[in-house]
Amino acid sequence: MYEYLKGYLVEATPTYAVVDCGGVGYYVHISVNTYSKIASGKEVCLYVHLIVREDAHLLYGFYSREERTLFRQLISVSGIGANTASVMLSSMTTGEIINAVLTENVNTIKSVKGIGLKTAQRVIIELKDKVGVGSSTEEFVFTSGTLKEEALAALVMLGFVKNQAAKVIDKILAGGKVTSVEELIKLALKQL
Repeated sequence: MYEYLKGYLVEATPTYAVVDCGGVGYYVHISVNTYSKIASGKEVCLYVHLIVREDAHLLYGFYSREERTLFRQLISVSGIGANTASVMLSSMTTGEIINAVLTENVNTIKSVKGIGLKTAQRVIIELKDKVGVGSSTEEFVFTSGTLKEEALAALVMLGFVKNQAAKVIDKILAGGKVTSVEELIKLALKQL
């Protein structure tokens, strides 16, 4: 129904963005990867996917068509909902997910919260012939507020327990060398 939203970025967090399109603000769920690409911008264009439920209409936004296509492919797999697909896209880049599917790396897919062995196998079986080959693996750095606060807020919105997520974040930060919120969230997702 909707192809994209183009407008001014009013607010951006690692899990959602608010985009003003001609005086109407749209609340759009985003992945950490999309956040890293739009966070420092003023004007954005997000490719969207609308999910209509009995109790809500939810917009999911993506920086690239490739990410949106992968999201749609993921939610077509039985056992993968929009939230799990978002966690996957936040935990790994589209290239990493595609590579895991093409190389049949069950453990990589299974490492995402909410995905067990059978679901990981189902993802590989159902998407092996559908996913594209190749992806960009760009890295982005964003520093606004404190790394811990933003990462913790994102993890809580993704459904993790605040205290447990805070402990993991503290442990990662104690190790040093984390330069972005996205990197911190990805490392935390692997340990939670």
